Amino acid sequence: MEINTSGLPQVVGTIGATPACSFDNLREIGEVAQEFGMWHHVDAAYAGSALVCEEYRYLMDGLELAESFNFNPHKWLLVNFDCSAMWLKNTRDVTDAFNVDPLYLRHDHQGQQPDYRHWQIPLSRRFRSLKLWFVMRLYGRQGLQDHIRKQIALAHEFEALVREDSRFEIFFPVTLGLVSFRLKNESNDVNDSLLKSINASGIIHMVPSKAKDTYFLR
Repeated sequence: MEINTSGLPQVVGTIGATPACSFDNLREIGEVAQEFGMWHHVDAAYAGSALVCEEYRYLMDGLELAESFNFNPHKWLLVNFDCSAMWLKNTRDVTDAFNVDPLYLRHDHQGQQPDYRHWQIPLSRRFRSLKLWFVMRLYGRQGLQDHIRKQIALAHEFEALVREDSRFEIFFPVTLGLVSFRLKNESNDVNDSLLKSINASGIIHMVPSKAKDTYFLR
């Protein structure tokens, strides 16, 4: 599929959406996108790192129908900020759009390897792949899998502690490493005050979110 120039909409499916680590049905979205000639991009900014573990790859069902896929190794894969990895089903969809090929930029090795000046607006790019390479070499597949599995186990341990306290409730099912909870039967303002007091301690940092105007902590 070429880049859509007919004015038809594009669609984004998510693997682990930010507010509560929720998941779209990529297969259903992908089938509709193909039917109507839409570009389907999949955003897995946080949760994509979990796909290094075989037991979580069911979350990517339908990904093969997408045109592009992105996740951020700096969010959960031990890489320093910033580092974003993106795959394209057909790289020409990007290089044809951003191609810059004046005579003074041509060289004898054109076409032998990806020339990233054709992948973006700037002619140059930061060497983010180097720090990702270092992390992969240092930890290896097993080390990265162990890291993800430990983080998810800690999330469920925290979930168990929250459930033991009758003042709190788990607001959404715990998915991967995110625990969404709040003070039970309390207002948004009370929960906001709780968050501020926790963060003010400097020991733990949490962030808030809202769903259907209900405030909760993450």
